[in-house]
Amino acid sequence: MPQILVKLLGHLQADDLGMQELAALIAKDAGITGKLLAVANSSAYHRGNRAANLEQALVALGTDMIKTLVISDSVFQTFNNFPHSGSTDLRAFWKNSLSAAVIARDVARRMDYPHLEEAYLAGLLHNVGRLALLATAPKEYGFNFTARDDEDLCAVEQRTLQITHAEAGAWLVERWELDSFLADAVLYHHESSERLESAHPLIRIVRLAHLMAGHPDDAAALAEGALLCGLAQDEIGEMLAASTRQVDKAAVHLGIDLAGADDIPAPPAYAAPLVDPVQQRLSEEVRNLVLVSEVGQAFARQEGESALLESMTRTARILFDFDNTVILLENPTGQLLVGAPGIATARIAEFAIPLAKGGPIAAAALARRPAYLQRGGDALGLPEEQLLRMLGTEGLVCLPLVSGARCLGVLVGGVAAWQLAACQKRERFLQSFGTQAATALESALQERQNARRQVASVAEEYREASRRVLHEVNNPLSIIKNYLSVLDSKLERHEPVAGEMSVLNEEIDRVGQLIGTLADIKPLETGPRATDAVKVAEDVVRLFRAGQFVPGSVQISTALHDDARLVEGDADTLKQILVNLVKNAVEALAGSGGGRIEIANRGHVHRERRLYLELSVSDTGPGLAPEVMANLFAPVKSTKDGAHRGIGLSIVHGLVKKLNGHIACRSGRTGTAFEILLPAWSGASAAPALPVRALGSV
Repeated sequence: MPQILVKLLGHLQADDLGMQELAALIAKDAGITGKLLAVANSSAYHRGNRAANLEQALVALGTDMIKTLVISDSVFQTFNNFPHSGSTDLRAFWKNSLSAAVIARDVARRMDYPHLEEAYLAGLLHNVGRLALLATAPKEYGFNFTARDDEDLCAVEQRTLQITHAEAGAWLVERWELDSFLADAVLYHHESSERLESAHPLIRIVRLAHLMAGHPDDAAALAEGALLCGLAQDEIGEMLAASTRQVDKAAVHLGIDLAGADDIPAPPAYAAPLVDPVQQRLSEEVRNLVLVSEVGQAFARQEGESALLESMTRTARILFDFDNTVILLENPTGQLLVGAPGIATARIAEFAIPLAKGGPIAAAALARRPAYLQRGGDALGLPEEQLLRMLGTEGLVCLPLVSGARCLGVLVGGVAAWQLAACQKRERFLQSFGTQAATALESALQERQNARRQVASVAEEYREASRRVLHEVNNPLSIIKNYLSVLDSKLERHEPVAGEMSVLNEEIDRVGQLIGTLADIKPLETGPRATDAVKVAEDVVRLFRAGQFVPGSVQISTALHDDARLVEGDADTLKQILVNLVKNAVEALAGSGGGRIEIANRGHVHRERRLYLELSVSDTGPGLAPEVMANLFAPVKSTKDGAHRGIGLSIVHGLVKKLNGHIACRSGRTGTAFEILLPAWSGASAAPALPVRALGSV
């Protein structure tokens, strides 16, 4: 829209606007300035002295004529430059538009509507949609441009072009972003008087002006229009007669040739015979299949959820002419639709719609059916009104993203109100698009869930490993602490401490190895190794005895045989097993008044065609609690203090399995015994001193 017209409309509504300010504004447009000077110096206004400058010309013309000339000339300049307007006879069109403009201003004056210029402009533009359709589709609309302006014309336009001239004109005016009901007046000028009874005055004014300019012989319609605007029927004739004179006068001043405009025929609207609906449907289906296939491939090429969502919104805007698009995804609990971040507006990331509380968008998601919403509709809830404001549109197309039996969310496209009908006609294509989008989105969400599960699994494994390492580190740290006490005593007495220092070095190395397992530091595989189980057991007993870890009420004894002593496995792992079992036994006996612990080597046994060495750790304590026996070797709640209590036996079980061994437990009132079978070293040549026993199970 010409900026001078926008500014002029605002200035002419100001009561304190002087001719000097008005002249300064108009002087910015050379074409309009020349037009006003020519009219002011014409015979109609010339009073002896020529208007030498623009301000004098404006004074001679008066405010009303200035408004008429500036508004009319600006509109003519704009729309006469539309494509194909130069090759079309526009005389009848402009005469009808000028008549509607003059009548609209007269009606506004009689209704005491304060914005007369707005009414004049609305009347002048009420049929401008016909020029827009001619510019866009000259071949399809060339004949109907000169057709009679009635409801039949609107029906033919809708059928052939999927849009009426009223909708096209309103769309055009909306792009000017005027703070006015002018676009509505253009949109509804073909509505029935009954529907417009409570409409804004400007809408009713333009409706009556349209009837008087285009259908002056339809007495019934004119009577309804007069009643709509609160005017008497005898006023209609007066306004028609006055408008004829004013239109002719304005045409002369504007230099528009309207001669012969009434002789141009206005035939009924014409529509070509309809194409075979089956053939048309087949053609559309084939086209949609190709498009949907391409869309699906495009979605599949996207990497990451954000890229996919961006591709979905961009493709929807292109295919369906959406002004703006947002996506609402179902949250993990299935109770809300929440905005996908990074699309359209930052606010959408904080936007949510409860699925259980109804509303058109929630209902569309639950029913898996598209919904078409328009501003001012009775069914709109607060979320829908918020989305209309966010997207800056008059209508919403809500497309559920359905994959199988699940609705993943809703794609919401913002459109102009007049586009909703066209979108409804493409509903099957919309749904096909939604299915492709949902399938791709489900794959992306599944990948995200799998990644989260993997991360959670790794995190849980790490936490469990950390608990086990922290539990096991306590054993060598306790030994180190006790040996430091012994070391301190010996240093005071100046006794040798080489043995204690050796033990401390070994335990410090064991702490390092345990912590190293947390970072998955694995030793190099060197094949099976032989470990002297008897020596390891003796070292463990020596640790507990010399380290002052065992109270006086507890005795530790051994029954170890030298001949059957080699096993396959790591010495540190076996040491860790025995330390755990002996430590548990010491704590159990210390809490019950004392007793005896025995570590025994019971020789070789056969089990499942394999030779094992059996070790046992037994005590004379009160026995294990029933709940511990019921969940033996699984992490259980312990009566001991500490953050990692209750997992010692589960660690022992895991270490035995690591050595490819077996462990069993017998417990009663007379005490508890843990029996361990470890694979015997296959390279042992000496025959066992004890007889080999056959053992079906431990």
